[in-house]
Amino acid sequence: MLTVMEILMKAYSFIALLILPIYAKQEDVQKLISLNEVNPYIKIECMYATHNNFTGKALYPKKFYQKTYILKHVAVALDEIQKELEQQGLGLLVWDAFRPMQGQKALWDVCPDKRFVAPPNKGGKHTRGTSIDLTIINLETGDPLDMGTGFDAFIDRSAAYYKGLNPAAQHNRDFLQTIMKKHGFTTIINEWWHFDYKDAHTYPPLNVTFTELSNF
Repeated sequence: MLTVMEILMKAYSFIALLILPIYAKQEDVQKLISLNEVNPYIKIECMYATHNNFTGKALYPKKFYQKTYILKHVAVALDEIQKELEQQGLGLLVWDAFRPMQGQKALWDVCPDKRFVAPPNKGGKHTRGTSIDLTIINLETGDPLDMGTGFDAFIDRSAAYYKGLNPAAQHNRDFLQTIMKKHGFTTIINEWWHFDYKDAHTYPPLNVTFTELSNF
């Protein structure tokens, strides 16, 4: 007769065999890639690697100011957007993409407001490698287009579909929303600059640290 421990071990082995292909597939898909490597012309200025953000202090290592990571298929979609924008003399400016959990915790410590920062115990969309904060710039001048507010302006005007902007800002914001949706991204209510790739909800948070990113 099998002991309780032997029964449990057999049950565990059977379950492991069932779920192994699923996890193997996830590991194959969930590989972060440097956005710079996919398209070196996408401008990156991660404000969280500087003191120029709403917290007033650098939360990311300095080396990540002009380098960010995201899942490969999301990077490919951003590459397509960049190429389409370039035909109009425009381009992308990325403020943040994949965010290690330590970065999510640092943001929550300063701003524990669920409207703008996800609680660390829920992971947060940026920790999945499927979300990105960005805007559009004029390639000739390098200046961001007028979107009505700046990045991380936690006010009503920052709502994605806020009405009451000046005509130019309204046009630019509508244009940003349109081109991002065209390539598979969705927005969130409170932040016009934040976008999630269409399958973001299917990916769990990634357990990757800044130190590990440095070794990529």
